[in-house]
Amino acid sequence: MIAPERIRVLVVGHGRMGRLVETLAPEYDFEVVGIVTRSNAGTPSDWPVADVAIDFSTGDAVPANARRLLDCDTNLVIGTTGWQSAEASVREYAAAKQAGVVAAPNFAPGVNLFLALVARAGELFGPRPEFGAWLHELHHAAKRDAPSGTALAMQAGLERAGFGRSLNVASTRAGSIPGTHTLGFDAAAETITLTHTTRDRSVFARGALEAARWIHGRQGWFTMLDVLGLVGS
Repeated sequence: MIAPERIRVLVVGHGRMGRLVETLAPEYDFEVVGIVTRSNAGTPSDWPVADVAIDFSTGDAVPANARRLLDCDTNLVIGTTGWQSAEASVREYAAAKQAGVVAAPNFAPGVNLFLALVARAGELFGPRPEFGAWLHELHHAAKRDAPSGTALAMQAGLERAGFGRSLNVASTRAGSIPGTHTLGFDAAAETITLTHTTRDRSVFARGALEAARWIHGRQGWFTMLDVLGLVGS
């Protein structure tokens, strides 16, 4: 029997997350064909051919990187945050190229299950005006965007679910906190909180690798909710 060919993955960005993706890729039967760093980002003609690219670079680099990769018929997994203002144009370019993209502010499977719970909470608390809502997120000191992409996804999910009241959003950046997100609902005599805490950053890399396997051979724009089968749930 002939063994199936390994999926060729290009790692874009070689910081903490990029290094984790590189280290864990063999567990998912990927072949890492190259690493894009600041030193070679400006010479895309030197980037090796890949089936899927996983981008954990910087927000300002995502739009140009995406276009270069899509021009090479490379599907994308985008885990970088802070580029959402350019998302519409990147989506349009990906559609024109008939490519497959998974873009998510957070690739941890538990976080995406948590987002589904947040949306359900929005449905339940939306018609209960006696409950005010607040959101607090904590990350390591080096994280640049605040609020985090996950916090913004939580806020958007609440609004789509029908929670139309004001939401107080606070961000903390300190030390080496991997990520903690808390959504609270408070009334005169009771408080309800939902919290997700990340203990190991490798969960983000593992989720991105799952997404890369899932998007291989697909076309369209997706999120981690699609990868996990949570859309419409």
